[in-house]
Amino acid sequence: PLIEAFRLEFTSYKILLTFFSPSGYEVRKQYAQADWVHYLPFDNQKNATRWFELVQPKLIFFVKYEFWHYYLQQAAQRQIPTISFSAIFRHSQLFFKSYGGFYREILHCFSHIFVQNKESLDLLQSIGLQQVSIAGDTRFDRVLQILAENKKFEFITRFKNQQPLLLVGSAWAGDMTVLAPVLASFSFPLKIVIAPHEISEKNLFFIEKLLTVASQKAGKEQKKTLRYSQIATTTNLVEGDILLIDNIGMLAYLYAEADFAFIGGAYKDGLHNILEAAVYGMLIFFGNQNYKKFQEAIDLLALGGAFLVKDSTDFAKQFDLYYHTIAQRKNASLICANYVQANRGGTQKILDYCKQNFQ
Repeated sequence: PLIEAFRLEFTSYKILLTFFSPSGYEVRKQYAQADWVHYLPFDNQKNATRWFELVQPKLIFFVKYEFWHYYLQQAAQRQIPTISFSAIFRHSQLFFKSYGGFYREILHCFSHIFVQNKESLDLLQSIGLQQVSIAGDTRFDRVLQILAENKKFEFITRFKNQQPLLLVGSAWAGDMTVLAPVLASFSFPLKIVIAPHEISEKNLFFIEKLLTVASQKAGKEQKKTLRYSQIATTTNLVEGDILLIDNIGMLAYLYAEADFAFIGGAYKDGLHNILEAAVYGMLIFFGNQNYKKFQEAIDLLALGGAFLVKDSTDFAKQFDLYYHTIAQRKNASLICANYVQANRGGTQKILDYCKQNFQ
């Protein structure tokens, strides 16, 4: 949303969008709102120097957790304005340790840091940073854009067939290991969509095998599993119980049909985007481990719109409860939708700063 708003306001600028990992680049390498989309070379002195010589940027934005020492050092030396936005900080980070001087110097290279919450603001000010303000997270604006697009996929409506639908988004192996026994044995009407984080044949086969073994252990008839890539030749889509999404780029829109969401990643490196589900208003589950650096996860847990899952037994108990208590489910869903609406507007705050300083 910031790129799109900036482009409308600052028409003389060209935009270079960079990614460090394939998970972002592959989805956005054809992004029409940027003039160029490339990988950002690894952060070292040689690469950073060469990059600045080639690109000669006039203004740089870094998003959230991106703290690149040599790139920021080069920007500061060349007096190029550099903005961090949607940033969030915690007391446990190296920036705020007695031995964290090197890392604090990185932060001082930014011209301005837009943070998500007051805790982050206070932490940065405690180490002498004053070029800081609260603007929230621009991802709220992004998911509200997605909601407004009202994009529908006919196949998911047909697959759902007016039954409750659980969407498992960005699932890792650890997520599926917890979920499989519950999905295989759940005996009430339920459609299940699984969007794996990795869509390699090896990983898809792993998920299918996991579900098969879970059904056998539970002594249940195996649920019919389909793949998105095969539905064009499938006449019995309605008869399917589980749909594997072996495609990238559509997940954010599929949540529109869901009644429940389980968001993956928290059993591994970190929770994936729960706002894509929350904007549609639905009860959200995720793992109980690596979620604490995500403000929206903390907030929705406190408000009662999201729920932690410890293991398979815990998920079975919680899912059964909210499946059958419709009033509680609707209340949690409303909490999620209202939370996203209440936190919109971060993009405009950053754009206003740019208009005051760079026009």
